[in-house]
Amino acid sequence: MFRMFTALSLMLAITLPAAAADYGHIHLTATDAGAAAEWYAKHFGGTPTGFGGDTSVGVKIDRAMFGSISVIFFQKEAGFPGSVGSAVDHIGFSMPDIAGKFKELVDDGAKALGEVRNFGGMDLAFVEDPWGTKIEIIDDLETRVLHHLHLHSADAEGTLDWYEAAFGGERKKFKGALAALKYNDIWLIVQGSRKELAPTQGRAMDHLGWNFPDLEAAAKELKAKGVKFTLEPRPYKTVKIAFVEGPEGVRIELVEPAK
Repeated sequence: MFRMFTALSLMLAITLPAAAADYGHIHLTATDAGAAAEWYAKHFGGTPTGFGGDTSVGVKIDRAMFGSISVIFFQKEAGFPGSVGSAVDHIGFSMPDIAGKFKELVDDGAKALGEVRNFGGMDLAFVEDPWGTKIEIIDDLETRVLHHLHLHSADAEGTLDWYEAAFGGERKKFKGALAALKYNDIWLIVQGSRKELAPTQGRAMDHLGWNFPDLEAAAKELKAKGVKFTLEPRPYKTVKIAFVEGPEGVRIELVEPAK
């Protein structure tokens, strides 16, 4: 477990990345990757695709695209733990008519987590998707569709320091209340927690993903800052990938997209 990392955070925060990364993808787990991709696309306004955005007839569908960000699915037999209990507690989508969307999701297999409530003048609600990932739906006029990643940490500010130094982003408070970074059109919100948090790998929310234009250069820079690599950069199909470990055991994939 990656707790109490103040010294590392300070070292990382000395310099921001030479080339700030774009947020790239969220990788979830489901018992049927195609069905999960279709479910997310249908309810949240995405496009179901295969690798590289392929929508050809007969292609394996395993992801849903939301603008430039994809929600991708590992296919795995039932029995994996849900997202709650790890450092990545939930993901959020923004849309109008939260009460109507809440009913729609529950009617199509999601588990209700409480009732519709209000925060800062915005309606919101929580559900768990049919495969164990917690989802927040929120009516935020400023940011629509794929809205946020909500992390927990023993040191919220230190965790944000780590992500900012590694991947850039715009440091600000979400609605003036929650410590966060903004990437593209998605928020990374970090909330303090005193609970023991499990690593994300193998859970319903397996890992987060950032894109770099030059992965080898990014890897060299990140290693100089003390970031732990669990998989060295290597080719994968038409892209390059690597994996690192973030605060509180968050698994993170780094991707160099196809040119």
